Amino acid sequence: MPLKQEDDLVVMGRISAPYAIRGWVKIKPHTEYLDSLLDYPVWHVGRTGQWREYQLVEGKVHTQYLLAHLEGVEDRDGAEALMGLDIAVLRGDMPAAEEGEYYWDDLIGLDVVNEAGAALGKVSGLLETGAHDVLVVQGERERLIPFVDAYVREVDLDAGRILVDWGLDY
Repeated sequence: MPLKQEDDLVVMGRISAPYAIRGWVKIKPHTEYLDSLLDYPVWHVGRTGQWREYQLVEGKVHTQYLLAHLEGVEDRDGAEALMGLDIAVLRGDMPAAEEGEYYWDDLIGLDVVNEAGAALGKVSGLLETGAHDVLVVQGERERLIPFVDAYVREVDLDAGRILVDWGLDY
């Protein structure tokens, strides 16, 4: 099935290495729960503009990684060919985020403005620190802003903006 556009996909992990000799791959998921990716029977594997659809045959959690066997990948050589590629799922297949929660993918690219109205930049990524997530904001310089209520006052996806309590000199 061809994609309508690249925005139809949400990257949820990356294939880091082959696993054993029967075509299994080792995956570093970009999800809150290690096994969340296993909820999707169809994965798109590739990079921007070059995706191939795979059916998930079997998968399981192994320490801090996921292991998966994809249809058509039957040996170590086939698994090695996928090393370093992203794994994405169709945005429409994902459940709606609960109120006050956001998919990281939806935050990337949003403008970040402080309460004084000063533009700090755009969200270029997020970091998971264990204690809380951190917005990576690229402007005239990079800023790391904890994604917690004390600093993030409002997220307005429709307006493409995040309002923060954060000074220009922080």
